[in-house]
Amino acid sequence: MKTHLVRTRRSAEEFPRNEHLAWKIAEVATDPVEVSGATAEMIVNRIIDNAAVAAASLTRRPVSNARAQAQSHPYSPGSTVFGVDGTFSPEWAAWANGVAVRELDFHDTFLAAEYSHPGDNIPPILAVAQHAGLGGRDLIRGLATGYEVQIDLVRAISLHEHKIDHVAHLGPSAAAGIGTALGLDTETVYQAIGQALHLTTATRQLRKGEISSWKAYAPALAGKVAVESVDRAMRGEGSPSPIWEGEDGVIAWLLGGPDKEYHVALPGPGEDKRAILDSYTKEHSAEYQSQAPIDLARRMRERIGDLSQIASIVLHTSHHTHVVIGTGSNDPQKFDPTASRETLDHSVMYIFAVALQDGTWHHERSYAPERAQRPDTVELWRKISTAEDPEWTRRYHSTDPDEKAFGARAEITLKSGEVLVDELAVADAHPLGARPFARDQYVAKFRTLADGVVAPAEQDRFLDAAYRAADLLPGELDQLTFTVTEDVLARAPKLPKGLF
Repeated sequence: MKTHLVRTRRSAEEFPRNEHLAWKIAEVATDPVEVSGATAEMIVNRIIDNAAVAAASLTRRPVSNARAQAQSHPYSPGSTVFGVDGTFSPEWAAWANGVAVRELDFHDTFLAAEYSHPGDNIPPILAVAQHAGLGGRDLIRGLATGYEVQIDLVRAISLHEHKIDHVAHLGPSAAAGIGTALGLDTETVYQAIGQALHLTTATRQLRKGEISSWKAYAPALAGKVAVESVDRAMRGEGSPSPIWEGEDGVIAWLLGGPDKEYHVALPGPGEDKRAILDSYTKEHSAEYQSQAPIDLARRMRERIGDLSQIASIVLHTSHHTHVVIGTGSNDPQKFDPTASRETLDHSVMYIFAVALQDGTWHHERSYAPERAQRPDTVELWRKISTAEDPEWTRRYHSTDPDEKAFGARAEITLKSGEVLVDELAVADAHPLGARPFARDQYVAKFRTLADGVVAPAEQDRFLDAAYRAADLLPGELDQLTFTVTEDVLARAPKLPKGLF
């Protein structure tokens, strides 16, 4: 990896284009290096993972609306949309599939200086690859780039510190990945990256207070913007430049300011893109920083016995967990029994309470209104708080994969005065956890979430295509989707009419 110093540059300062961060990323995207076997295998796992979550979310209102929008834009050759036959304009297919894989907060994650769900790269890159008639090798190369670029940016540049949403790293990564898949030149990819970043910077209010369905739509929009940015760049249109380093650019006015320096490490020429191997998926449908607390609650519940004897619970955890999904957010909505699903899955207090009571977690039942409003749940929920612990914050930011952790220490005080303490550093499904996810677990997750949605024969067909993803021939990438019956689609709520 080669580390690049990135800072604001005055307009009058000599700053050649080949020193711009966007150009450095474009060089990574256009490097003809092959993808390693381990990276390619993990990419297949994540294609399966995305499809699993899309199946589970298929008839939810936000997903159904996004799909209806895409279906209003049929196109040939076009791209596929989860659940339905036909092909559609690639930017709209990226949009619909992006919402489907993001709606339940249930696919892969990477946390460092910033947050990310790098599986969000798959819908736009796959959509373009299908539309362009590419083969599996091109798709795998494009996805390796998308994951690499987003994760490298996430390691180096904090967006949330300045209340900018994390999809500002996704727009550039998806544009870079599309550029790799299509075999575009460095100049074209450079322009597409600049456009994609310029158009995907938004505030973090979408993950604050009363959280709405836009949480699922935001990364889908970034993917759609990336597709459109590549299209414009291929037609010769340019972008704001230098987008990160400019005197009125992203760093100067949206991030750390004109005096801030960032150190971004990217693969050098000929260096394998392996960043996907540092990311991890979810066993539970909830914000990633609550994965280990769910497993911890399941482990502690037998020691507690009668949960009505709990006087208070304090979860000692990292700064990020405390302020994003804990009481450090100062969001009263995180204790509201009538809050939206999106709000509840960003309340570790709610999640820990339900996991303690149920000993399990389910992507629908655990969020059902009648579940959230149970009086005994509300009583326990409001006894839970979080506290920042510097050691957990240090481990969150550690660059040592054996130390990096997103867990918590639970201190449960009973009415008798007895205090029960336990901690868990990483979720059970984490690569260092008690039950790390491998191919069998990804397939089992797909089978579980697709049950009752995708017919068994269609499940088998999709999985067979996914296993062979790297070897699919040009024009065969349309196999990397699934369809369902009209009876399944009829389960979706009745949707109001939009503009088209």
